[in-house]
This record gives sequence, C-alpha cells and structure tokens, in this order.
Amino acid sequence: MKDLLARLKELYNIEFSSVEQDFLAAQELSSDEVKRRGTIIDLAISEIGLGKTAVTALLVRDADATMIEKAFGEQTAKIVQGLKRVEDLYHVNTSLETENFRKLLLTLAEDVRVVLIIIAERAALMRSLNEQEDSETRKAIARETSFLYAPLAHRLGLYSIKTELEDLSLKFTDYDTYKAIAHTLNETKQHRDAYIEAFITPLKKKLEDLGFMFSIKGRTKSIHSIYNKMQKQNTTVDHIYDLFAIRIILDSAPDKEKAECWQVYSVIADMYQPNPKRLRDWLTIPKSNGYESLHTTVLGPEQKWVEVQIRTRRMDEIAEKGVAAHWKYKGGKSEGGMDEFLKSVREMLESPNVETKDALQDFRLSLYDQEVFVFTPNGDLHKLPKGATVLDFAFAIHTGLGCRCVGGKIGGRNVPIKHILHNGDQVEILSSPQQKPSQAWLGFVCTSKARNKIRQALKEQEFKDASEGRELLERRFKNWKIEYSEGDLSRLSKKFGYKAVNDLYQALAQGKEDILNLRDKYIEMTDNTMSQTNIVSASQYVVTQPQETSKGASDVLVIDSNLRKVDYRLAKCCNPIYGDPVFGFVSVTKGISIHRADCPNAAQMKERYPYRIIPARWSGKAVGQQYPITLRVVGQDDIGIVTNITSLINKESGVLLRTISIDSHDGLFEGHLTLLVDDLKQLEQMRKKISTVRGVKSCTRQM
Repeated sequence: MKDLLARLKELYNIEFSSVEQDFLAAQELSSDEVKRRGTIIDLAISEIGLGKTAVTALLVRDADATMIEKAFGEQTAKIVQGLKRVEDLYHVNTSLETENFRKLLLTLAEDVRVVLIIIAERAALMRSLNEQEDSETRKAIARETSFLYAPLAHRLGLYSIKTELEDLSLKFTDYDTYKAIAHTLNETKQHRDAYIEAFITPLKKKLEDLGFMFSIKGRTKSIHSIYNKMQKQNTTVDHIYDLFAIRIILDSAPDKEKAECWQVYSVIADMYQPNPKRLRDWLTIPKSNGYESLHTTVLGPEQKWVEVQIRTRRMDEIAEKGVAAHWKYKGGKSEGGMDEFLKSVREMLESPNVETKDALQDFRLSLYDQEVFVFTPNGDLHKLPKGATVLDFAFAIHTGLGCRCVGGKIGGRNVPIKHILHNGDQVEILSSPQQKPSQAWLGFVCTSKARNKIRQALKEQEFKDASEGRELLERRFKNWKIEYSEGDLSRLSKKFGYKAVNDLYQALAQGKEDILNLRDKYIEMTDNTMSQTNIVSASQYVVTQPQETSKGASDVLVIDSNLRKVDYRLAKCCNPIYGDPVFGFVSVTKGISIHRADCPNAAQMKERYPYRIIPARWSGKAVGQQYPITLRVVGQDDIGIVTNITSLINKESGVLLRTISIDSHDGLFEGHLTLLVDDLKQLEQMRKKISTVRGVKSCTRQM
C-alpha cells in the first residue's frame, strides 16, 4: 500500500495526510489486490480524469462507511456506499438483466463517479480477460460489457474506452471475425498511412500559413465500428472504404474556439469537395453528454470519401474523458446536457409499475441515440433522440400534455401524433381532455420518458377498469342471489381465454363481454363442480373424536363416519373448512349445504328459513381432503414482495397455491390468493406467516 501511495503522489500529485495514510495502511489487502486496484486507479485517473475523492473510495471500499466518513468526508462515504450496492447486485446475480438494474440506475443518478469507477473496473477486467481460463465465462463477461458497459461509456462521453470495450467484447465473443478484420487492417496499413499523409500534407501547410496552432492526425476506425458497417451493408471488410478519419485539434483561446473551427472548415471545403449531407455541427448545440466537434466528409485524392473532425484541445479532452472532464473545465459543475440525462434516469425510477426488463431495454437504447433539436412555439429548445415523434415531444414538455395529445402543428399544418420530427421543427402540441393513452402508442414513441408514462397510464386505466368490472359483477351477482367466488371466477376467466381474472373484469367494464352470458357460464360451471367434487360421501371420512358422535346425534348434523346416505356440500358463499364453526341449511334440490357460522348469508337464512337450519359440527376429516380458501393480502408495491410471499407458501408442506391475482395502485398492491389447506389451524398458521413478510400490511381471510 505504501508503494501505491508513493506512486500516486509522484505521478498524479495525489497526496494523503498522515492520518489518512494510517487509515489506508490499516486496510487488510493482499499484494495482488493492491496491484489490481492500482491498475484500476491508473486507468481512472489517466483515461477518465477522476480525482482524489474517487481514488480514495477505490482504496477504502471494504471499510466501514461510518469510519470512512469520519476519515475522508461525506462524498467519499457516499461513493463507497454506491460501489457496495453495485457489488451486492453481483452477489445476487452476475447479470444486470434483473430487477436489480433499477438500483444501478438509482446509484448512477446519485453520483456519476460511482458508474465511472465501475466502468474503469470493467475496462481493467476486459484488458486482463485473457487470464480467465474458462471460455464461457470470458464470453459471458464480454456479452455483458457489450450490452451495458460500452453503451454507458458512450453516454458518459468516454469514447476511447467505449471503443476499446466494444473491440474487446467482439474479440471474446467472435474471435474469427475480429481476427479477420484486424488482419485486413494490418495488411492495408502501409497504403492507408500513405494515403493519410497525402491528404494531410497540403492541408497542414495551408493551416500553418494561416497561423493556426494545431495538431493533425489520421485515425483508423475501430474494429467493432467496421464490423457494424459490414453487418449493416451485408458486405466484407474488403468492401468497406471509409476505414479512417482525420482529426484536427486546435489550440484555441476559449473565446475563439467556435470561430476558428469554422475557419478551418472553410479551408478544408476550399481544398476538397464536401458532402453537404454529411455535415455534423455539434459546436452550436453540443450533444447531451457534452461532446463538441465539427464533422464533415470530403472527397479526397483517388476520389475517396474522408471524414474530417475539427475540434479544440478542450473539446478533445472532453471527448476522450467525458463527463469527468467537465468538472475540470466547469469548476466541479456537471454539464447541462448530463444533468438532463440524469433527470431522465430519475424519471425512469419514478415509475415503479414499469417492468425492469422494459426499463433496461429503453435505457440501453437511449444510450446510443443520435439527437434532433426541436422548438416550442415560444422558441424553447428541446433535445430528443433521432426518430422522436410529436407524442415524444408532448411528453418531453409535460406528462399531462402527453396523455392528452391528439396531434401537432408544424409550419402551420396539422400532423398526427406519430409524425417523426426533424432538426429545426417548431412544434405546437394539440390536445383534448377526452384523449387517453393506448397500447398502440408504445409502438411509435422512442423516448424512455414517454414509454414509462404511457405504461404507467395504461396500468392505472387497467386497474380502474378491473375495479369497475369487479364492482359491477359483485353487484349483479348479489341482485341475482348468486354466490360470488373469486376462485370460480378465476377458473372461468381461463375458460374465456383470459390470463387472469382481472382481464375478465376489464373486458366487462369495457363492454367486451356480455354479463348475462358470463352469468350462465358461471352457474353451469359451479353446478358441474358441485356435482363432481363437492358432494362428499361419508365413507371418505375417518373418526378422530368418536366420543362426540353420539352427543346430540338426533338434532345435530355431525360430519363424520356416521353420516351416510346424506348428500351435502360446502357452501361457496363462505367456503367453510375443517375446524370452522358451522351449521347446515336444507336446500330444496341440492341436499344440505354447510355454512360457516359467520357466513354473510347466515342472518338472512336463519330469519327467513329457521325451519331449514340444522345444527352441525365437525367430528372427523376426510383422509387427504383439502379445502380451498382465499386470502386477501395488502402491502407495499415493492420489488420482489410477491415472489417472497409465493416462495413462503411453496415451502409449506401440505399447502398448495391454486390461483393468484394482483392489483397495484399508488404504491400499494392488493392480492387474492386461493390456497388448498387441511384445516383451520393450518390456515391460521399460514395467514400469520404471510403477515410477517416484509412490506405486508394485512392478510385476511375472504368469504
């Protein structure tokens, strides 16, 4: 550790006080680990531009957070906490394509330096990946790097590292292709260098004569970039002609940067014919990650197209080191575009109903997006990804406006909500209070904010429709004096082709299902179920308390082995189970129905038909007999809570989970679970255990 601290002081002028050195020396790290962290620190400082705070967090990341805050301050402690959160994700699952991805975004939104550090760690890992003996592990790490870390590096402006991560990912996932491209580049290097020299020499002399201070160099395109061109153009590397670009880096004063870049462009345009369709101006309006440069494509010697990039020394450092370089030039403040990016991340986190896999894909796609610039009627500028529509623009202005958007006006003419916007469009949003988001909207919006808000609105509408449909059904069943059962409705919904009972409720509310037809099917199904499963023969029962069977046998229905040649059923309105206080009700056509003493229909039956009431009690239980019951669970709509509940049930021997339906709204979820249990005692044990699950507010038995 002492050697590493000495090197930090000598190479990077990072010095620690004696108290801080003592704290660092107390860290129990092996020599290999100190070496590994030293490699990451070199990369983080020299290639990303991180400073002492981030370096310290890397060195003390295993220490106690409270002790770190006392020794090094709050900022270092916060970065360490963020690093530990990311590390915890990998203890759970080595892939970030999980529910934990939301936590990584949250960490990013709190402090970008955490993500810069994990990018540095990933770059160091990829550089040493050859040391990993298992080829499948190498491929898995490379795939994840290509999927998430390279796009993250791109979005944070770390173009050099992003390029390296992409090339190394290709090397370990498709070595043959990587080797073929590298071999071709190596074979053509001499001719390529000669061409670059022929292009640069007259240009260099002209710029020197005009008094510019600059450096100029040729740059071969990355192997991964060439590979992408091969895929898009469906060709081989031999037929890819624009394999390199020229970069001119000016030593300009801050107040002359833009003017001198445009002057150099004018010189190049005079010497070589430019392609006007290939001019990219990121000087006037930089990219959201802070990238500033002027790109043009010109026709060089031998009639070959050559890309030329014009930027200043400051712009080049920002292009190489990304967001970290902004702190150097802006006095510790983040660049405005990056603030917008982090704001979009926070908005994504505010939508708890959005599926994490959708959020991951939206976020990843947004990392590479090119941008278009559009204006409001008042002249306010908005940056949107290329391919954004009028609807994306409406959501960018305000969520409420997006939900009510019916179209827009561009240049005085009406355009639909799916109209794709172009640079410089001035857009007026048209709205209607009757408009509502639809599923089709997800097919043409491209911003993560629009997608998240549309999904959120659709879920809210689904919840509202399901509630209205359920209330309608319960009310009509009550009028028809039909016993309402959530379990039976769930089975019926499957027969109707719905995945869940809530889908059936929504169809009722939206008028897609005829309630009279539903009633007839429900009665038919429950009648069949009663005749097949609910008429229980007394021969199935075993006596557990034979001494009770003789007491009051003449006027009490005892459900045990003495009950013969009597057809009875367990009432659906209250679903009694073994152990419940019960009574019998003699029906006209269906024998005796057994009801719980607290059945909601008990008072009415006893008042209107007292002569049909038969006292009853349990005396024995059928061997292997289980009873369906429904539990209503209410809790916080946290990630994983439903999984925790179902896992708890599955671990219980003798308890089966038959159906489950979940609704969520305003941060709460309401679930109805139909279980098969042995008796009342087992039911109560199960109910108490579910109540102890973290986040569960109540767990009650339903009639």
